Amino acid sequence: MNFDEFLQSLPKIKNIPLPAETSHFKMMPPFRQELLKKQEEAIKRAKHAGVLALFYPDEFEQTKLVFILRKTYKGVHSAQVGFPGGKLEKYDNSLEEAALRETNEEIGVAINQMEIVKKLTRVYIPPSNFYVQPFVGITKNKPQFIKQEDEVEDIIEVNLDHFLDDQVLITKRLTTSYSIEVEVPAFILNGHVVWGATAMMLSEIKDILKQLW
Repeated sequence: MNFDEFLQSLPKIKNIPLPAETSHFKMMPPFRQELLKKQEEAIKRAKHAGVLALFYPDEFEQTKLVFILRKTYKGVHSAQVGFPGGKLEKYDNSLEEAALRETNEEIGVAINQMEIVKKLTRVYIPPSNFYVQPFVGITKNKPQFIKQEDEVEDIIEVNLDHFLDDQVLITKRLTTSYSIEVEVPAFILNGHVVWGATAMMLSEIKDILKQLW
């Protein structure tokens, strides 16, 4: 999709009601509800983070969406694909500010070049006890990405038309952070499996965009 066409759709995107849990449910891992029940007390003390689904034009003026592949480390999100973003720090004035700051740190896009378009439905992540607030944002020029070497293994640029293709929806057998092997709904984007909380957020974005075209 041409980026000018995407920009013209922004007023409609801003006004579309959030599908919320209706979208999340489509990509929800089968064990999620059980985990939420077990962590009722932990949820009350959950930390907060902001992430950014950043759309931008490539060199051919086609619309793309950027993801990061996290480094392999001894943590629950090791080697996973997700949106740039991160934890709300004491010096952040809002989750929106945290999402923009972390996006700048992780993939090098200047904060003043990014614009928040829409606040999405937050998602709770049981393994790390985080509430994550996703935002849709844009940058109007092709970014010169610079990855944060100690946290980001790779920057993944996905064509919007590829993301909106229903053929990228799959079911994948994975070993989770709880060492449970289970079939989960997922997106396969540029050869990368995207599941869990990020897939739930993507499902809401997709359902919003599908109302436009």
